[in-house]
Amino acid sequence: MTIILTILIYFVAIEHLGIMGLEIFGKSAKQAELFGMPLSFVKQPQAKAALANMGIYNGMLGLTLGLTPLFLTGHNLLIMTALLLLFVIIVAIFGSLTVKKQIFWLQGMPALVTFLVLLTQLV
Repeated sequence: MTIILTILIYFVAIEHLGIMGLEIFGKSAKQAELFGMPLSFVKQPQAKAALANMGIYNGMLGLTLGLTPLFLTGHNLLIMTALLLLFVIIVAIFGSLTVKKQIFWLQGMPALVTFLVLLTQLV
């Protein structure tokens, strides 16, 4: 992998760990602002549990993206990373259609750029 691709992958991984932190440990007011939800909704125990659940998924995705280079190399590393980036892109598209449009730009666009750079390595 090139240095640029490696930096982009780790950027996406760190971004997802940050999202996890916001979803699990963020203050209700910040969560409401960032995710485009009413504060009264975010303060509900069920909403807090749902946000924490989404946070776990984001965290595991970020962790897997970041740790995959320790376990795989060459073509297998590129394929697995491409698959994980596609997951991020799909989830970002869904989130932008159902929750807040900015989700695609903040979460999906870095993954899409990284995916496109990765495709140049697969050819």
